[in-house]
Amino acid sequence: MATTLFDIAAERLEASTDLDRLAVRGTLRLALKEAGLDPQNLNVAQLRAVFEKLMPRELEARGVAKPAAICSAVMNDVMSAARTADLEVSSSPDEIFKRLGGS
Repeated sequence: MATTLFDIAAERLEASTDLDRLAVRGTLRLALKEAGLDPQNLNVAQLRAVFEKLMPRELEARGVAKPAAICSAVMNDVMSAARTADLEVSSSPDEIFKRLGGS
């Protein structure tokens, strides 16, 4: 079962392409590395930026058809799954302080 945004994104991406698990996870890690992000400490805004700016090119390089459409669909799935799994879907400072303060 997926426990991080990285895991959720990788699962959804694997289900949406012909790439195997290892290829999907490696491709996603490469894109995150290029963006200077840590797979274990992602927030949705960071992941969305990677899927909008970097992943279409990475998928296209691996022969995936319609990479932009796939990336958009995967991000929609990730958002739904993250909410269901009660993972952090927003990282604005105001929202973090509201949660910490109980307001």
